[in-house]
Amino acid sequence: MSIFRKKSIEDLLKNAGSGDKGLKRELGAWDLTMLGIGAIIGTGIFVLTGTGAVNAGPALSLSFVIAGLACLFAALSYAEFAASVPVSGSTYTYAYATLGEFAAWIIGWDLILEYLLAVSAVSAGWSGYFQSFLSGFGINLPERLTAAPGSVEGVTTYMNLPAFLIVMAITFLISIGTKQTTRINNIMVVIKVLVVLLFIVSSIYYVKPENWQPFMPFGIDGVFSTAALMFFAFLGFDAVASAAEETRNPGKNLPRGILGSLVICVVLYMIVSLIMTGVVPYAQFSKALDHPISLVLQSAGQNWVAGIIDLGAFLGMTTVILVMLYGQTRIMFAMSRDGLMPKSLSKLHKKYKTPYAASWIFGLIAALLGAFIPLGDLAELVNIGTLTAFTMISVAVIVLRKTRPDMKRAFYCPAVPLVPGLAIVFSVFSVFLMVQLGSHTWIRFLIWMAIGVVIYFTYSRKHSNLNQQEK
Repeated sequence: MSIFRKKSIEDLLKNAGSGDKGLKRELGAWDLTMLGIGAIIGTGIFVLTGTGAVNAGPALSLSFVIAGLACLFAALSYAEFAASVPVSGSTYTYAYATLGEFAAWIIGWDLILEYLLAVSAVSAGWSGYFQSFLSGFGINLPERLTAAPGSVEGVTTYMNLPAFLIVMAITFLISIGTKQTTRINNIMVVIKVLVVLLFIVSSIYYVKPENWQPFMPFGIDGVFSTAALMFFAFLGFDAVASAAEETRNPGKNLPRGILGSLVICVVLYMIVSLIMTGVVPYAQFSKALDHPISLVLQSAGQNWVAGIIDLGAFLGMTTVILVMLYGQTRIMFAMSRDGLMPKSLSKLHKKYKTPYAASWIFGLIAALLGAFIPLGDLAELVNIGTLTAFTMISVAVIVLRKTRPDMKRAFYCPAVPLVPGLAIVFSVFSVFLMVQLGSHTWIRFLIWMAIGVVIYFTYSRKHSNLNQQEK
């Protein structure tokens, strides 16, 4: 039983057919673009920009360009694979076809960690905004139900009830149908983008060009080190590839959705960062790292917009939870269908044609994590998982070009192996920066991966569809 056995492209496409094995193809380019924007625009634009301004100054806009370019290299690899092999599972599926079963299992197990913790961490942040929103109407939840146990010093708390409820609500939405999910996501994303545009319009007239001088106060080193940090503001666009099996005309719509959402977000990040540092001198953001947008509005005398901006942040986090949880269920669906996870997780609901069991099981796990565990440094593991996925997809594209040069491709990543190679370089560089994180973060990551290896050799390897075929 070789751990390097691969699943053929033909078998992957056959499993993505109609009936009990395949998901319904009902998403277009607009839906996919909205999924990408929904995943990207969230805490990055409403919070992370403050830290970026302090570290790079007005050149934060260049940092966003560099970070966006790094993501673009990986996005082109995603686009080629997703368009040519439109099957659920994202990087896990692509690794199975190119690098072998064990590599596919490792990346799949890694993505489970990434998406679960992303949903849990963002749900905790969502809870804070929701409580602030309610307090504006004079409604205050019982303090013991507003945070995970032990997360607030000197206060006895039982659970983060709002965090639990929002994940459960989104789980219900995902379980009853992809089209219904994307419709609601599209509405929230449109409102979120309109809020960002309102910020731009209401603040641009208060820009003082002298605040952009010096443009690079920390030199080119500050620009690149900040780019590595801003790289994480774009994480999530890869979840679009998880919708490959539910996309109409994937050869055209998937590249448009993946690349279109990334380009739109890069432009918005650039404009917002230029306006921020033009209205407020960059050094002043050190006093408002958790609410940089509010500081800009206060300085511009546009306090009336602050409440609307909170709405944008509120919706931004909601769509991030939705897209990440959606991606989680589709990866688990693919792993289960291949026999690496229990078959019950890939069983489709007769009416809704969604992986019903997988949606509720992992939705409940994510909700409980957000409600009862102070995540803290665990959120850093989200970044490790994503960077690993970027590296794997880039390697997979290079390998498939060598092993299957004659395969029909609906979209071609340009300049292979240069572009995928650059994606690998940027990912490795970011991982190098993350080595400086606390040792406890890496210990937790290694423990998680060790558990995955044990599960593979004790269960998944034996129950794999490929193993059954060999027998």
